[in-house]
Amino acid sequence: MSEAADGFGAIATASLMAREIERAGRGAPASGHEIDEPCANCGTERVGPYCHACGQAGHLHRNMMALVHDIAHGVFHFEGKTWNTLPMLAWKPGELTRRYVHGERVKFVSPMALFLFSVFLMFAVLSNFGHHGTSETPHKSVAALTKTDKQKQKLATEIMTLKAVRATTPAAAEKDLNAEIAKAEKDLKALSVPGQVQSIVQPKADGSDDAARSELRENGFNTGLGWFDRLVSHYSKNPELAAYKLKTYGYKYSWALIPISLPFIWLLFFWRRDVGMYDHAIFSIYSLTFMSLAVVVLAGLSMIGVSGPFLWLIAMIVAPIHMYRQLKGAYLLGRWGALWRTFALLIITTITSSLFLSFLVWMGSD
Repeated sequence: MSEAADGFGAIATASLMAREIERAGRGAPASGHEIDEPCANCGTERVGPYCHACGQAGHLHRNMMALVHDIAHGVFHFEGKTWNTLPMLAWKPGELTRRYVHGERVKFVSPMALFLFSVFLMFAVLSNFGHHGTSETPHKSVAALTKTDKQKQKLATEIMTLKAVRATTPAAAEKDLNAEIAKAEKDLKALSVPGQVQSIVQPKADGSDDAARSELRENGFNTGLGWFDRLVSHYSKNPELAAYKLKTYGYKYSWALIPISLPFIWLLFFWRRDVGMYDHAIFSIYSLTFMSLAVVVLAGLSMIGVSGPFLWLIAMIVAPIHMYRQLKGAYLLGRWGALWRTFALLIITTITSSLFLSFLVWMGSD
């Protein structure tokens, strides 16, 4: 219940935040305003319901019902022009991008506001509704993991104790101790990852390794790349915490996908003088917004029982088609120009996603 509440809270927060970005300091629309009073914000004498100097509405509510109305409007309506933007984002993304870049702003929701809302919504859905009906499974897996760790620790201690006893036992009695040690090591190996047993039950051959190297050996990772070994060791100690960190940082730093992708998109048009970084940024934001909303739709289809392979097939078809249509319409390309750039953009998406994931892993390694 608390997870579902968190999800609805995230959606509400996303709606309000996106709405405030969209409004960009404007006052809420209202009718029947007094026009003979100065603006409460800048003091300019108004000539209408809005201040012509700063844009703030002349009539400002100061009661709880107005606050409740603003919250409800922000959560459930998110401005009427949303319904002008979303259909175009789905069916005519190139035209939407081009029209917004060339100045048609009032008709559409700003790209950044819509992007923030889509990202909040996506993480809310994936985090709180993705495991519907299986709430007990994570708790059981944690309990099982804790029990396994305790068993491994008990066996490792037992092995070290038996070896210490063996060192002071006459040779005639070593046979029984060796059998017990072998059995304990076999049981420990069954509970451990490959390569982990020897590092736990055997002492180091030399005493030159520092604490960090010893820790890596204890966790079974020793590739020779210190930073990689430490990273894998850190995440392997608590996979659930690692997954939580990745989700949290992905939610917080989703905007980083925009600057990461811009240099690659620029390379597709570096010889054209009629488009600049702003054009590429709007293209990137609208594209990422559509992909985020598509993930929400696919998650919803999964929740109602649509099979996974079919969902993957939809994603593999819809994403390239949307990229093609947006490229073709936004940059006024021909079929061939849009086609080869679509394939290039699919490769770029793989690269930027890998870079973003690496960034999240690095952030979560603290």
